[in-house]
Amino acid sequence: MEKIFVCKTTQISTGQMKKISVDGKDIVVANIGGDYVAINDTCTHAGASLSEGKIEDATIICDWHGAQFDCKNGKLIKFPAKIDDLEVYNVVAVSYTHLTLPTILLV
Repeated sequence: MEKIFVCKTTQISTGQMKKISVDGKDIVVANIGGDYVAINDTCTHAGASLSEGKIEDATIICDWHGAQFDCKNGKLIKFPAKIDDLEVYNVVAVSYTHLTLPTILLV
C-alpha cells in the first residue's frame, strides 16, 4: 500500500477513532494512548462498522453483538463463537516541514 494521508494527529484524540475508506476498504484509525493503530472497520461476525462501537484501552468493541478485538494486532479477544481476526495496517505519525502539525499516514 502506498502512503495515504489520514489526518492531522490533533484530529484523533486519545481514545477516539476515525473511519476512512481506501480503495473500497473501510479502515478505522484509533489513538491508543498517543499510539496510532489501523484495523479493518468491518466486524468479522456480522459486518458491523467497528468505528460505530467504542474503545476501551486497546480494545475495540463492536456495537452490534459485543465482539472485542485488540486494536494493536487485530486478534479476537472475546466473543461466544470463533470468528476471524481483523486485518491490521501500518500507521506512522510524521512531521513535514511544510505542514504545521504532525500527520497520520497509512503505509
